[in-house]
Amino acid sequence: MNEITYTVQDMSCGHCKQAVSSELSQVRGVELVDVDLDSKRVTVRGHDLEDAALRSAIDEAGYTAA
Repeated sequence: MNEITYTVQDMSCGHCKQAVSSELSQVRGVELVDVDLDSKRVTVRGHDLEDAALRSAIDEAGYTAA
């Protein structure tokens, strides 16, 4: 299993958390998404994760991954 962590500075509320989680959960290979609003970190776990696909999902939710 792979794990990738991103910093998403613009997240600030439950809606942000839900939007990012929802988009990432639809990416092939994703098994778990953990969003921590306090640290602005998103951790994704799964198999054969593709960075570009994950960043695109975060972008689709309206945010930017660093």
